[in-house]
Parts: sequence; structure tokens; C-alpha cells
Amino acid sequence: MVDIPGCYSLMAHSTEEEVARDFICFENPDAVIVVCDATCLERNLNLVLQILEANRRAVVCVNLMDEAKKKSITIRFDILEERLGVPVIGTAARSGKGLEQIYEGLNRVLELKREMVEAEEVEAEEATEAKEATEAEEAVEAEKSVDRRFAENPAPRILIRYPEYIEAAIARLTPAVKKTAGEGVNIRWLCARLLDSNENLMEAVRKYLTPVAESEEVSSLLMEIREEWQERGISQKQVSDDMASVFIRKAEFLCRGAVVFENQTYDKKDRLLDRLFTSKATGFPIMFLILLGVFWLTITGANYPSELLSSGLFWLEDRISDLFLTAGMPVVLNDLLVHGVYRVLAWVISVMLPPMAIFFPLFTLLEDFGYLPRVAFNLDRCFKRCAACGKQALTMCMGFGCNAAGIIGCRIIDSPRERLIAMITNNFVPCNGRFPTMIAIITMFFVGSAAGAFSSVLSAAILAGVIVLGVLMTLLISKILSATVLKGVPSSFTLELPPYRKPQIGKVIVRSIFDRTLFVLGRAIAVAAPAGLIIWLMANISVGDATLLAHCSGFLDPFARVIGMDGVILLAFILGFPANEIVVPIIIMAYLAEGSLLDISDLSVLRDLLVSHGWTWITAVSTMLFSLMHWPCSTTCLTIKKETQSVKWTIASFLVPTVTGIVVCFLFTTAARMLV
Repeated sequence: MVDIPGCYSLMAHSTEEEVARDFICFENPDAVIVVCDATCLERNLNLVLQILEANRRAVVCVNLMDEAKKKSITIRFDILEERLGVPVIGTAARSGKGLEQIYEGLNRVLELKREMVEAEEVEAEEATEAKEATEAEEAVEAEKSVDRRFAENPAPRILIRYPEYIEAAIARLTPAVKKTAGEGVNIRWLCARLLDSNENLMEAVRKYLTPVAESEEVSSLLMEIREEWQERGISQKQVSDDMASVFIRKAEFLCRGAVVFENQTYDKKDRLLDRLFTSKATGFPIMFLILLGVFWLTITGANYPSELLSSGLFWLEDRISDLFLTAGMPVVLNDLLVHGVYRVLAWVISVMLPPMAIFFPLFTLLEDFGYLPRVAFNLDRCFKRCAACGKQALTMCMGFGCNAAGIIGCRIIDSPRERLIAMITNNFVPCNGRFPTMIAIITMFFVGSAAGAFSSVLSAAILAGVIVLGVLMTLLISKILSATVLKGVPSSFTLELPPYRKPQIGKVIVRSIFDRTLFVLGRAIAVAAPAGLIIWLMANISVGDATLLAHCSGFLDPFARVIGMDGVILLAFILGFPANEIVVPIIIMAYLAEGSLLDISDLSVLRDLLVSHGWTWITAVSTMLFSLMHWPCSTTCLTIKKETQSVKWTIASFLVPTVTGIVVCFLFTTAARMLV
């Protein structure tokens, strides 16, 4: 069983669609399972017909039957099977309903193929014997019999019939193509595609069917046919349009009487919600309010669990230290492991785990509900104005989970130019590793200082504002890149808005905790442990009259002051290159003379530490801005290098957000100091 990428059409535009098309059309699979959406079957049947034209050994799986039932959509599978000539199975994947029937349908198709192969072998022997006969006419008749009775298509009837002028051209091409195509490819489909002349598909033909592409007879016939069409006033565009319209009309015919909408207003609620979520007037305000609500719940809900975890983990620290000393461990080694490594881990767990355990389930609920594609729809217009691809909005959404995943997601963008723009700007969307830093700073400097019931609302609004700023910077830098080094015209793409669904809350919580929260926390811990070790050593090894840490931070301090921070903060960002999660722990350890974390039972103690080292609200905002706009982490940089295969564009992806962050922090700091 080979799981190939999803696609809307065999006329591929992206790399993933090319992989799917090439496997189906040129790798001669035993059978193809085509999964369709029961709530919009007519649209999906276009792909089904394209696949059946290339390979009739297929099973059509009509999924989301539970959703169709809710919308009072009835599907007559017997009619569809009769019209398509292949098994059509209704399923509801969430509950597992219909999956056994898919296996049964698949076995029917595979059994038919086995019978075909056996029959072909028998007929081939008969044809060979006939060829050896003295009468040439008998041999020719035997060969025709083999072709007629055991063609590669198990269903002999032709589903797709083109206009007469195209059918005549296919008939003229067939003998020449058949001589060179070999086995494993549908001759009629290949002739139609040669006439369609889709350049992307022609490249695949040249790759997989070189004899056909290099055949002088085929090329000559194609030239003759096109010249005749031109004389009749038939352009190549008209040919392509006529072919496409055949599939659309056929899909309409297949659904006629087979798909019954008992409730004609079945999608009324979805359309009403779409008018609300995607309207020019309400789309963006609602998007901001939802973002604000998610952050408010995250910040409010994370405070108490963070304090509880911090108290428990730092209580455990004394027990571990006593255990090590009792076992005879040297004091220096005990300090290194407990006050260096363990305290960093305790901070990372207590500060990162509660916000992530709240944010990721909320984000996943929005994803399951079907809202995230609407976000991409709203932002599509903005990216068009920036001469970038609307699919970049989808890669931005992926970046909220992990910027490296967002970079990989840029594969869905067809244009190399637009793909590079998306990669270079993806880091302006804060990943899950940067959220805890922002939330901690906001909680310490805004929630703590603000009084009243609206303190957490204020902090959520600030965080949402930072995210909006990141989106605006993405659009601005995309516009600048499109107008300078990466000029071009924005491309179009298909964005499917899925139906709104009731999220499965239990599964969402389990999936988000294990697949996202614990994964990110595990990666942060793996990086935090050696980072704590290095910082402790730098803070306890002296060169002259100062430690290594003091020398490094002192060297960076003059420049850092210009952009609203200090040398310690900038050094923390540099040392946090492996993972953004450890920036704040490094800052705290560096501020302490002994190079270890304080016993912080709540964030108010941490705030006092930062304020004692010169932090103000300007420092806090500058640190958040630089956290939003600075170099990608090491994992993301390696992913960019792998995806682009270019050191130049990897360096550009590193420098663009960094320079932007420095400029923005400088402008903010200068303006703030003038006003204060």
C-alpha cells in the first residue's frame, strides 16, 4: 500500500501533485483507491474521472458519510458503480465504518486483474502459435483478438468521450503511440494527453516514456493534427478547454439521480459562518478576537500551574542535592549538575509546560473546527497585493507549531520565487518555542503591574498585538522581496474550505499533548541540559578579574543597549540558537554571580531579579520584539538549507529577520526614550 500525496487534478502544478500523478499514470499500480468527500462529491469526481481514464483498476472511497448524513445528503452507490464501472464504497473514517468494504472492493479489482493476467498469458500462447501458422491472416486475426479481449482496462467501455475532432485525432494517433509506448500505460489516455500538450505532463512523458517522446512518427502526426486544427480555427487553448469541460459535464451526469440533497439548505449554517468569518468587514476583527481569546485563556490558565510546578521542582532540587552530597559527590560537580543543569530544566518545564498544554489544544480545536483554512482565505488577498502566493498563509499557520515545519510546508507553493519568499519570511511567525518567553515577559511586566480584572486581558492583547505585528512584517518583507531581488507575478491556487465540524475534544487533547506539547518540551529539555552546563562553566571560569560570561556580555553590551537590551540578553539569544526555549533561562543564569538560577517559586521573584539588573518596560518590549524578529533556530536553518539546496538563500533567511529585528528594536527604543 503506497500513500501518495493528495491532489485535485492529474494536471500537476506542485511537486507533491507530480509525485501522485507520475505514480498513478506511469508506475502501473495494481489498483488505485481514490478518496472523495461525500459532502462535495461532484467536485471530487473530476479527479476520479481523470484517474479512471488513465487506470481503470480503481476503488472509489466516498468518505465523510457521517457528515453527509447530518446534511441530509443521500448517495446511491449502486448507481455510481453502474455508471463508473468500478467499486464505490461509502465510509466514515472517524468511526471506521466502511473500511472492510474497501478491502472487499479492492479484492474485486485485484482478482479481476489476476484473471486478466492469466487470460492474457493463455491468449499470448495462442497468438504465438497462430503466428507460427502458415496462413498470415490467421496470425493477424489472433493478435487482434488478444488486443480486443484483454486490453489493460478491465472495464471495456469508455467513460470519457471528447468532441468529435478530438476523438478523430486520438484515433489517428493510437497506432503510432501503441508501437512505442510499451506496457503499463493506457494508450487512449496517453494520446489525449499528447493532444492536450500540458507542458508539465509532457516533461513526465519525456522522462517515463522516452520512446514516445522521441518518436518521429508521433511528433509528425501531432504536428499535422495541430496544423489542421489551426486551419479550422481551433486553438490549443480551445482544445484544453473542451477537454476540461468534458470532465465537468461527466461529473454532473454521474451525480444526477445518484446524489440527492433532501435538504436544499443543508449548508446554510456553513455559508452563514463563512459570511461572518471571511467577510471583508468582519473577517479580520473576528480573527483578532479569536487570537486574543486563545492567548487570554493560555495566560490566565497557565499562571497557577506554573507556580505549582515551580514550587514542586525547586523543592525537589534540595532533595537531589542532599542525595548527591550524601553519596560523596564533590561540591563543584554537585553545583554544576544541580544548580546549573537541573535548575534550567526546572525552569523550562515549569514555564513552558502549562502554556503549551493550554495553547496547543486550543489551536488544534480551531484546526478541527475548520477555522484555520478561513484564516488563510482572509490573508490570501493581502499576499496577492504583496505579489506573493496566498499559500504562504498556510505555511504561516504551520509556523505557529514549528518554523521548520512551516519551511517544509512551503513545498505546496509551486513557484520557486514565491517559495523562497515564504521561507525567508516564515520566521516572523513565532513558533511554540518563543511563546513561553513572550508569555513570561508579559506576565511579569504587564500582568503583575496592571491591577484589576482586566490585567490578563491586557497581556493577551499585547501578545496578540505582537503576533499581528509579525504578520504585518511578513507582508511588508514579502512586498519588498517581490519588488527587488525576487520580482514576479503572484500565482493562483485552489484553496478548499472544509465544512465546519464539531471537534472531538478528547482526541484533540490527547493528540495535542502527545504530538505537540510533549514533543516540543522534550526537544527543549534536550537542548536546555547542555546549555545549563555551558552557562554554569562560563559563569564560574574566570579570565583575569572577570568570568567568561562577563567578558562575552560586556563585549556585546554597547550594541545591545542601542536596540533596547543589554549584553546578557543578546548573548542569551546567540546561545539560544539551538532552541529558542532556553533564552530566558540563560538570561537568568547570566544575571547571577554564581551562574545558577534562583529558587523561583513564582514569576514575581524573577521579575525582581530582572528589574534589579536594569530591566524596564522598554527592555521587556524590545526583548519581545527581538524574540519575534531574529534569526531562525538551528533546526530551521538546516531545514532551509535542505529545502533550497543553497547556502546563499539559507544565509538570506538568517539575515533578513535579524536585520529587520535590529532595525525595529532600534526605532522602538529611540522613540520610547524620547517620549519617556
